[in-house]
Amino acid sequence: MTANANRVSTYTAGSGEAEGRNGEQSKNLWKSMLGSVASSKRLPEKNLLVLGGTPESQREFLDSLSSSEFRRDIDRQKTPPIANNFALGYAYYDVLDADQDDTLARVSLYLLSQPSGEFASLVAPLLTSATIPNTAVIILLDWLEPHLWLRQLRTWIQVLEEVMGRVNNDDREALEELMMSWKERGRGGASTNLDGTVSTSGTNGDGDGLLPLGQGEWSEPLGLPLCVVCQNAQRMEYLEKNQHWKEPDFDTVLQYLRTILLRHGASLIYTSQNTTSQLPSLIHATLGVTSLLKRQPLKPNTIDRDSIVVPTNWDSWGKIRILGGLDTEIISNGWSEDIKAPLGSELLEVEELGQKKADDEEDVDARQKESAIARYEQWCRVPNTGGLAVVESAMNEGSAVGVESDNTQEFLERQLKILEAFKTKVTEISGAAVDGAKLDKARDGGISEHIGPVQFNMGGIQVDADDMLQRIKDRNAPLASSDTALPDTDASAGNLAKDFDNDQLQNFFSGLMNRKGPA
Repeated sequence: MTANANRVSTYTAGSGEAEGRNGEQSKNLWKSMLGSVASSKRLPEKNLLVLGGTPESQREFLDSLSSSEFRRDIDRQKTPPIANNFALGYAYYDVLDADQDDTLARVSLYLLSQPSGEFASLVAPLLTSATIPNTAVIILLDWLEPHLWLRQLRTWIQVLEEVMGRVNNDDREALEELMMSWKERGRGGASTNLDGTVSTSGTNGDGDGLLPLGQGEWSEPLGLPLCVVCQNAQRMEYLEKNQHWKEPDFDTVLQYLRTILLRHGASLIYTSQNTTSQLPSLIHATLGVTSLLKRQPLKPNTIDRDSIVVPTNWDSWGKIRILGGLDTEIISNGWSEDIKAPLGSELLEVEELGQKKADDEEDVDARQKESAIARYEQWCRVPNTGGLAVVESAMNEGSAVGVESDNTQEFLERQLKILEAFKTKVTEISGAAVDGAKLDKARDGGISEHIGPVQFNMGGIQVDADDMLQRIKDRNAPLASSDTALPDTDASAGNLAKDFDNDQLQNFFSGLMNRKGPA
């Protein structure tokens, strides 16, 4: 009984209603409740910095993400708003859970298509201590111009380094911590997480149980996780059928990409308009956005040439060498030399290397051996398998792969001459036709003047032959317009003659012959 008498309600004491009905404790209670409700409705914000491509290819990239299985319904599949025609573009979309009811995150995309260091001042303010852990970089490449891929990658990496150089010193620590966490991702012994989560099995919390880095891995961290997306892989079929590409050619391109991206800890994926890809899963896993209901682990794929998927921390020199035909160590070291050059510096073109080779052959050979880009472009020009004719043609013309066309002005000049000649010919034919028509009309007029109107009597009714023939022509005109041949004058006259007997015709022609001309 005593214990029950001294019993105190913990709910009343914890709520503060008895002691602080009109005091500060009551206000703090409501503030905490409202704050918890507001935080529960706040969407996690993720950022993607999309580099490269064109405004159209950037829109295709956004559509492939926003139109994935995370979309809620048909109304939500409308084209997301996007503004990417000038300088730094922007777009966003919401990532939905597997049940299409809950929104997992809102992804903001900052789009940059021109590789200029002038835009670094626009991008750098986006990287703060709060946004860096939730930001990833995407570089878009296109199978329309595979011979330019390494130069494009080099330029965009230089732009990204320019951006990192403008980040505040207080935020650099966040970049270093992010890179350390990515180096450890998926290295927890036998357990490898390819869905973007950090593996904890096999570790003791200090990272002592992590597998060591392999050769060429994470040698050049960029500060943010990087994913390279090679769009329009359906063009590979065109290269094979029309430009005689072989499987070793596609494998060589893949080897170069994997060897280079391994130094930056980047992931790689091919996307096609004809088949579905793991692009949404890869990008969302990179941002740390995973479904709470249905996990979709990434599946590495280096077999299907149009569906390549290489997640971060999965690849290695040993796996790349399986494809054969490429020295990964030389390419990796050469790439390191390529990206050391400042932004805006130009590498020698293959033609320039060929011209200088005669003057200083040893020096040029050394530069070619040191540069991964020079090796790649030299291979594109003279491949061992003879299968990159389309790349050679594109490099010679300095344009993208396509059909060769004439100069616009020369083409229009030739067409103008053809049109003028045709116009002159039509004028001559029309003039001759007009003269012939005038001559026929003059002849008809002269005959009519001497003969006069032709009339005859039919059953006591005076009939004008010319009027009768004109009526026959008018009657047959609708039939001629419906693809029915219009009877000529002679046939009409013959048909008209059949309607009269011989005596009437004889009288008609006798009167016509005996008729006197005008006085």
